[in-house]
Amino acid sequence: MRPVVKFLSDELIEKIVSEARSILATLGIEIHNNGIVSMLADHGARVDTGSGRVFITDEIVDKALKAAPRSFKLFDLFGRETHDLSGYNVHFTPGSAAINVLDYATNDIHRPTTKDYVDYMKVISGLGHIASQSTAFIPGDVHQNISDSYRLFLSLMHCEKPVVTGTFTIDAFNIMRDLQLAVRGTKEELAAKPLTVFSCCPTAPLKWSDVTSQNVVDCALHSIPVEYISMPLSGFVAPVTLVGSLVQHTAETLSGLVISQLTNPGTPILYGGSPAIFDVRYETTPMGAVETMMIDCAYNEIGKYLGLPTQAYIALSDAKRLDAQAGSESSMGATLAALAGVNNISGPGMLDFESCISLEKLVVDNEICGEVLRMVRGIEPKEDFPAIPLFEELLKDQHLLISKHTRKYLKDEHYFPGPAIDRANRSRWQEEGGITLRERAHEQVNKLIADYVPPSLPEDVRSELTSLMDKEARRYGMDRLPHYDL
Repeated sequence: MRPVVKFLSDELIEKIVSEARSILATLGIEIHNNGIVSMLADHGARVDTGSGRVFITDEIVDKALKAAPRSFKLFDLFGRETHDLSGYNVHFTPGSAAINVLDYATNDIHRPTTKDYVDYMKVISGLGHIASQSTAFIPGDVHQNISDSYRLFLSLMHCEKPVVTGTFTIDAFNIMRDLQLAVRGTKEELAAKPLTVFSCCPTAPLKWSDVTSQNVVDCALHSIPVEYISMPLSGFVAPVTLVGSLVQHTAETLSGLVISQLTNPGTPILYGGSPAIFDVRYETTPMGAVETMMIDCAYNEIGKYLGLPTQAYIALSDAKRLDAQAGSESSMGATLAALAGVNNISGPGMLDFESCISLEKLVVDNEICGEVLRMVRGIEPKEDFPAIPLFEELLKDQHLLISKHTRKYLKDEHYFPGPAIDRANRSRWQEEGGITLRERAHEQVNKLIADYVPPSLPEDVRSELTSLMDKEARRYGMDRLPHYDL
């Protein structure tokens, strides 16, 4: 039996959804994109031109919900299926988009460079329990107007896994689309085998900017999956109560669903978010707070109630270094999210209120993900009945270390973490140097980088990707890109 955690009753979910629908119809949502406002008006939404608010009826919401797919799949660079985003299937992806990297040598942050990003690609390529990559942080050695497309370019050149990404500008979408088309070949093949998921973020409270709403439309026009990242902050720009924040999250997310499904019915979506409570003592938004995790799990329940696949930023920490707080918050979030059945769990590797990535933490989090994935497989009998023959063998030999039953089920039944996790006895641990978790994780980072094998992309695809990125860089005055093949 698969273990499951729930925070909401169906009755409470229905009430939250009903209140969110009422907000959309009565208070409306502010949209700073004339084309989208016009489209919604054509579908029957009322528009207040003075305030810029759009009032979305139940009929429009129902039409969008009916059109939205109940699941979709993701595929890697070579078209192999990696994700089945349906039911209670769980997948992990690194957090994004950080502005700092935690430097192992100094134990302090620095502004990321292309080398940092390529090292990250090499590490994520070797982590078996994290199914996708993300454009996890922003290299500072390229023009800011190409930072979004450049991250995707590096991701496609250096890692086979599908990419969770996004853009902070409207112009960047075209090059990011073309990079994907260079890999897949045609728009139809890209739609059939999605390679990326774009994060699209409404602004709390109840608002879509010109850029983010246009991103939703552009992705829909090319059947590129999107995850809606609603970010209510409880007690600041959302009600202080968890239920009130869930009402706001539901309204904002349903408005995004409406935009995408009216643009192109059937566009793949993830009912996602990155909400947080607001800690009034420090004026921070703790992603590791238990209430933040509860909101994440609860809106996942709402998404599932609506029949939609889900996403959450949850398996991450607000700690500044790889320490006990980082492990506690990340493991608790990963566990709760997996038990709740969040389909795409974002966060591994991330620290400091979603602003910093640590490669060593990414290695440790990969082990957390492995243990969690084992946990949600649950407990089930495997030739355990009748039990008497197995216990007769145990009584006869006084152990079952080499029994047929042990050899058959050992690796399936027991999860064995990698070298970052210490399970040796004290004397062996001391003989092997008595090294700390941080040191073990760093050794694993170095090994993954040393053992990295680049994806075997056809040379014509690599050339096209490079040509597209070089051309985009020249648009913004860069004669050449940093040396990325490190």
